[in-house]
Amino acid sequence: MSGTYGSVAPTRLRPVALALRFLNGGVIGVSLSALVVGVLIESVPLVLAGLGLPPAYGLLRFVGGRPRRAREAAIVPLVALAKVESLRAGGTETGDLPVEFVLTVAPDGAPAYRVRVTHHVNLVDLPSYQKGDVLVVDYPPDRPWRARIVSHPAPEWRRRVAEAVIEPAPESTMVRKPPEGCASGVLTVLGLLLGAATVAVLFRAQLFAPETGTRPPEPPTSSSSTTVTSSGSATIDVGQGRSLLDAGELRHAIDSLATNTDVSQTLTAVVQERRLTVVFAPTGAQVPRFDLRALRVDDIPGLVRKALSTLQVGTPPTWQVTIVQLPTTLAVRVTVTGPQGSASLAADGG
Repeated sequence: MSGTYGSVAPTRLRPVALALRFLNGGVIGVSLSALVVGVLIESVPLVLAGLGLPPAYGLLRFVGGRPRRAREAAIVPLVALAKVESLRAGGTETGDLPVEFVLTVAPDGAPAYRVRVTHHVNLVDLPSYQKGDVLVVDYPPDRPWRARIVSHPAPEWRRRVAEAVIEPAPESTMVRKPPEGCASGVLTVLGLLLGAATVAVLFRAQLFAPETGTRPPEPPTSSSSTTVTSSGSATIDVGQGRSLLDAGELRHAIDSLATNTDVSQTLTAVVQERRLTVVFAPTGAQVPRFDLRALRVDDIPGLVRKALSTLQVGTPPTWQVTIVQLPTTLAVRVTVTGPQGSASLAADGG
């Protein structure tokens, strides 16, 4: 049985579990794609849908998982004695410290095994836990890696603790949650790709519509105009004969926009030949955002010129730069569109 405890062979997920992995990936793909596409076509409802889908899906998963959690709670756990082989306290901002224990668990009528558990201990009670102490633990019969320390065992188990002598189990008997195998990861990635592609296909008409067909002609003026909407976006247009690729123009546009609204709450920004469009993060939403003033604007013209010279989409091409704050980096992407289609070039915004 010690070999069974120490096994880390991949688990065989049920079809329902595999389907949920696929659905998880699909929700992630749809949400990210909706954010990007919503910015590109300037659709605030689509951006808000991308922001609201993950919380709604999480709530549905929580409600749908109640029967399973009830079944698991109804399983009577096994109780056993355990010896502390080592312990290490972590940091915390509260009075309870997360302490990582390595235990030798000695079930009645079964071989001993090792397990790693985390138990929260009050700072005052920490000295009462020492290496070599004997404790009481319980765990689900089919998941010994989910062992937990029983803080207040029954009187019978307290008597057994006082009399117990437990030999250390070999380190090779350490139990861990088995990995889920490659099928789970493959289905998650497949769901992500299909979810992202679905949004792009549904809104392909708006994505690839000609630039001149979606906006009225700009008035022949050399002055700039700024528009701030109540829906959480702002636009600044430079006049005819000027381009945001010109030296200092993009920085001037950002500074001008900063005088009218708070650009430190930028969710996404789109730079075009003579237009800068910014979508701001909704108030209170826990989403990645960035300060538009911190953007390395001097890198944008070079990136656009590189995309125009290397991406072959036919003549005449149009371009736009999309800046999106991801959880770990600022993503900058140049999209070039021409008679032969669209292509993009990505760079790290830093």
